[in-house]
Amino acid sequence: MAVPRAASPRRPPALRWPGLLPPPPPLLLPLLLLLLPAPSEGFGHSVELAFAVEPSDDVAVPGQPVVLDCGVEGTPPVQITWRKNGVELPESTHSTLLANGSLMIRHFRLQRGGSPSDEGDYECVAQNRFGLVVSRKARIQAATMSDFHVHPQAAVGEEGGVARFQCQIHGLPKPVITWEKNRVPIDTDNERYTLLPKGVLQITGLRAEDSGVFHCVASNIASIRISHGARLTVTGSGSGAYKEPAILVGPENLTLTVHQTAVLECVATGNPRPIVSWSRLDGRPIGVEGIQVLGTGNLIISDVTVQHSGVYVCAANRPGTRVRRTAQGRLVVQAPAEFVQHPQSISRPAGTTAMFTCQAQGEPPPHVTWLKNGQVLGPGGHVRLKNNNSTLTISGIGPEDEAIYQCVAENSAGSSQASARLTVLWAEGLPGPPRNVRAVSVSSTEVRVSWSEPLANTKEIIGYVLHIRKAADPPELEYQEAVSKSTFQHLVSDLEPSTAYSFYIKAYTPRGASSASVPTLASTLGEVPAPPPLSVRVLGSSSLQLLWEPWPRLAQHEGGFKLFYRPASKTAFTGPILLPGTASSYNLSQLDPTAVYEVKLLAYNQHGDGNATVRFVSLRGASERTALSPPCDCRKDEATNQTSTTGIVIGIHIGVTCIIFCVLFLLFGQRGRVLLCKDVENQLSPPQGPRSQRDPGILALNGVRWGERGQLGRNEKRVDMKELEQLFPPAGAAGQLDSRPTGAAAPALCEETQLSMLPLQGCGLMEGRTTEATDPCSGLAAAPPPPDGGPGLLSEGQAARPAPAPVTQPARSGH
Repeated sequence: MAVPRAASPRRPPALRWPGLLPPPPPLLLPLLLLLLPAPSEGFGHSVELAFAVEPSDDVAVPGQPVVLDCGVEGTPPVQITWRKNGVELPESTHSTLLANGSLMIRHFRLQRGGSPSDEGDYECVAQNRFGLVVSRKARIQAATMSDFHVHPQAAVGEEGGVARFQCQIHGLPKPVITWEKNRVPIDTDNERYTLLPKGVLQITGLRAEDSGVFHCVASNIASIRISHGARLTVTGSGSGAYKEPAILVGPENLTLTVHQTAVLECVATGNPRPIVSWSRLDGRPIGVEGIQVLGTGNLIISDVTVQHSGVYVCAANRPGTRVRRTAQGRLVVQAPAEFVQHPQSISRPAGTTAMFTCQAQGEPPPHVTWLKNGQVLGPGGHVRLKNNNSTLTISGIGPEDEAIYQCVAENSAGSSQASARLTVLWAEGLPGPPRNVRAVSVSSTEVRVSWSEPLANTKEIIGYVLHIRKAADPPELEYQEAVSKSTFQHLVSDLEPSTAYSFYIKAYTPRGASSASVPTLASTLGEVPAPPPLSVRVLGSSSLQLLWEPWPRLAQHEGGFKLFYRPASKTAFTGPILLPGTASSYNLSQLDPTAVYEVKLLAYNQHGDGNATVRFVSLRGASERTALSPPCDCRKDEATNQTSTTGIVIGIHIGVTCIIFCVLFLLFGQRGRVLLCKDVENQLSPPQGPRSQRDPGILALNGVRWGERGQLGRNEKRVDMKELEQLFPPAGAAGQLDSRPTGAAAPALCEETQLSMLPLQGCGLMEGRTTEATDPCSGLAAAPPPPDGGPGLLSEGQAARPAPAPVTQPARSGH
């Protein structure tokens, strides 16, 4: 199908650029050159060379002549040739080029013996001094007719019923199917006889005279075929009993091209006779234009469009009821590619950028390719394709880019092409390309580029533009930097280490840009990697897990990670442990539970080792947590605020603590230090804050350390006043708690009393008078606040607050 093309005026022969504008500021000229409109932009399609008529698909009869049309308009002289399957077709006595450019094949032939077949894809090729264009592909196929692969079958029907015969046969062109009864063509004017184009005969309201032998007759330009006979026997009238509606034959799935006719079959039976209706599954109306119902329920859609695509539902309804049966089929309508925007012929100054845009539509969506003078043009160098190939951009154009460019859109339903010409304008007196371009690496992020002046026309140079991109990147990622005309070197910064870059340069004058210099390559220097972020996780009393972010780029530069570790008390490190750049964790095991470890992790590459990230971690808290276990089934609350800010860890069973409080304050009324544990879980769990803030020292309450606990029993003596004063000194001596053992222990209030470590935020150190005692294992205690405003005892569920400022905290034992 020929593509309509609008005529456009020809470009003036003596076009100059720009000439009418005053010279712009030196540094703005490169941008202005890119933004100036083309002198011929908007002129329409190219008339230098274009197709007026293109060849179309056809079916040929072997032995008969075939003519493929081709008409070209353009500036003479125009040379026309033909291609078959992409190869130039030589003129011979078998195929002749006519005067109007059409191709005539005198005797179309199929492949027999050594002679080739004339079937294939043909293209008309036209060329003149402006360039070359190629027509759409025209597929030529031989007319054929196969044997029937579905013959009609004998049928028996009752009077008033329905009979259906079907035959199927393939051929090119599509065969026309008719029917005969007893070797006589059937009467198509009989409303009870319905002939569908796909080879179906339907007979409704059967009568005795319909009995006979039916044949299917298929014909096209290649041949005529007659099927086997099928006998129809019509019996007496039915019993008249009720029959549920049923669909004998429903619609089939169809794939058609626009402007064809869709036939959706639906044959239904039942007693009483069902009513057949059609609808779309998506609920959209079917419409009325080009729609008709053939026979008793066949839907015919003439001149289909893409909007007719969808799922169609045939419904057979019993009259007067909601009883119905349905069947459905999908209709897919394809549309050949056609252009909604043609490329426009343009003229551009040398050294600037040319852009062509071509947009096509079709169903399925077409694929777009570009040709330059008939040859496929792909991306690369200064040629870029964007937006699904709908935009062609050519940067830094030169004389070699002047050509006719074609946009070819193609899908399974057909193809289309449109062409446009690029004219490269050359101003007189432009300088040549800059010479002796060199690039030298200065650092890992800088490269110095130097060059020499062009050989000719240097007086009007107003500046240079340096074009920069990574050597591995496509041209569209290129960027530019402007340079003064008196400068012949430029330091390019903010580059990536160990990366190759491409550089070229152009000289600019008020008349335009020079051609590009020869590109040069340079790689930035390498550098050692930065310190990796490192975190440490304690897995147990003797194991650690190290975590960091993987750096896959290290593997590209012969690099990875090195791991070292040692106890802080030793001088020698264990390592290095070499790990790949993709690694992100490592576990250390069989460590000393009582030691503090120093861990170092660094990244390295071919340039050396980077700085290390150092972490210190203690395993003492983990070992203590492993040794301690909850002994009694006391009431527990959820722990909160478990980070100690003072570094003092004091723990004891809540029952022992509460009894001591009651005895002291009820019998003696003595003001003293109060230790209140917020809940049992706090006293039975190790602190969960950062290990660097935990104090490994443990106060020995009641004069007993954990290692000596086994020597104490339930029957040992109670605590006396001197021991209590050592454990809970007055406020003035709060900072001098004595942790020496006294060999005494409080009586057990639960099944067994055990020691544990508590963070300071889990306990309250306060001064006050106790006025009420509680169950030591319940974790409940209450007291009114003292007159001086100090905190009272905490009730269950309250958050323990840190000690008031005047109270001196016990000295922290560091490690």
